[in-house]
Amino acid sequence: MEAKNPAACSCHKTKERSEKEYKDLIHRLNRIEGQVRGIKSMVEKNAYCPDILIQTAAVTAALNSFSRTLLSSHIHTCVANDIREGNNQVIDELMNTLQKLMK
Repeated sequence: MEAKNPAACSCHKTKERSEKEYKDLIHRLNRIEGQVRGIKSMVEKNAYCPDILIQTAAVTAALNSFSRTLLSSHIHTCVANDIREGNNQVIDELMNTLQKLMK
């Protein structure tokens, strides 16, 4: 199926993102990756448990922020476009995704 909007999910397997969105997501993931490497280093250096736990909470918050950003983009593009085109199954997919995120 051909997408009418290049930012829309054409088959729900891939999505074309703007350069700005792509760079923002990659930047966030690179920062999170660095935070995780920092936690690993702390464990390797036998850092104090509460210090590691505080850094773990920071990574969790960063991942949650990443997920919110990605979810917002998905709703504004993929979900909105599918609903406009009459594909209401996307609502069930969104609900399933939200249920998994809220575990």
